[in-house]
Order: sequence, then C-alpha cells, then structure tokens
Amino acid sequence: MTLHIDRLGHGPQPLVLIHGWAMHGGIFAPLIEALADRCTLYVVDLPGHGYSRQCGLPLEPHAIARAIAAATPPAPWLGWSLGGLVALTGALDDPAQVQGLAMLCATPKFTRDESWPHGSDAALVHQLALDLETGYHATIERFLALEAMGSADPKAELRRLRAEVFERGEPELRVLQEGIGLLERSDLRDRLARLQVPSVWIAGRRDRLVPPAAMAWSAAQCGGRFVEIPHAGHAPFIGHAGAVATALGPLFTETPA
Repeated sequence: MTLHIDRLGHGPQPLVLIHGWAMHGGIFAPLIEALADRCTLYVVDLPGHGYSRQCGLPLEPHAIARAIAAATPPAPWLGWSLGGLVALTGALDDPAQVQGLAMLCATPKFTRDESWPHGSDAALVHQLALDLETGYHATIERFLALEAMGSADPKAELRRLRAEVFERGEPELRVLQEGIGLLERSDLRDRLARLQVPSVWIAGRRDRLVPPAAMAWSAAQCGGRFVEIPHAGHAPFIGHAGAVATALGPLFTETPA
C-alpha cells in the first residue's frame, strides 16, 4: 500500500509535487531542477503509475491525499492536471498538512457541460476511456499529443513526453481507466469557497485541455492568485520551468515556515 515518493532538492521550503494521468513524478525534472536550491521536494508517483505500480491504493483523491500526508511534512502541494484533484482534495480536507495549494493546468472540474463551459469536451474524454480497451499505446500517444498541442514548440514537448511516459514502466490499464473516470466524474467547484489555504492557479495560455478561463474562474472563487504563462501549453514545466518557479514564489512566502 506504500506510495513511492522521491525526496529531492536541498532547500528549506518543502513542496509536494503530484503528476497527471498516465505519467509519473519523473516528468517534473525541469521544475525540480529550477526549485532544487530553494525547496526540498517530495515527488509522488500516483498509485498504479511509475514506481508505485504495485501500490494497492485506489486511484481515489481522498485515499491518495491521506497517504501523501502520512509520508510528508506539512507543506504546499502542487498538482498538475489530474494531480490537481488530489492536491485540491488534500487542501480542502487537511489544511494543517496542505499549507498552500498550487494548481498547475488543473481545475476542480475537468469535463465541459451545461453548467461548466470551460472544461474539456466530455465526448473526447469518454472516447479516451473506450479507446484504452482496444488501443492502449495509441490512446496514450493521442493524449500526449493533446498535452503538447499549443506549446511554443509542440514537437519538442511531445518528444519529451514520449521519452518520459514509460520511463518507470507502463501504468496498468485498470488504473488508466480509473483516472479517466475521475476526470469524467469529479466536481469540486462547490467546495472552492471553503478553501482555507493560500493558492495559486498557474495556466498555460495555449493549453488545449484546461482552458485558462477555467483556472481564472476557479482562482476567483477561493481568493487565489491566477497566473497565465504565455506560449505554454498543458505542461508548462517542460518549456517554462523558470516561469512556473517564479509563479510559486509568493505562495512560499504566504505559507508557514
């Protein structure tokens, strides 16, 4: 049941990093390098992903947040994409542990509907789930292409994502399906006003999966700070790690030492 969590960096500021769907903590390498002097980073591999492939925890935000909290000191948490649901859940459930929140290309609701015009196309997300059954690798490849789309150098970003995605082994099909289900079902919008910790919502201006408008709206609901990185897509830490690190700076000053 143990999550794999790398401890990296040597700075005084603790920070937890939580990756997105089908990935692993190693994808954050550029951001880790940018923050290593300022932060001690606790880099999570989600259940069924990376070095946590044998972890028996369900891919369920409350259970994962409790497991991370048990293995890390009080700190701000950064969640990218799907990882944002875990980080936001942790911050809402345990503000003494999750002392600040950074949502990186992540929102409280992922899919679009009549009440949420900012999300990703629900039919596209559902089709990803169906396609996993018949074409595991092709489906992941398609999702990586969506992540890279809109960045300043999409070909280079896609190459980086392709090189990293299976570096720690292939995630289980079951876990990938559970992750898609989370993206389809989750909706934490009604809880945003009850967020008790400082937050920053960092968007890529060219993100094709999580529109910046969705993050700006979310930041406004909880009194958080909204930062938009020009020329960035869904994975700003790959081409714009310095800008992400800069956006995190005020959050560190707002959280307990």
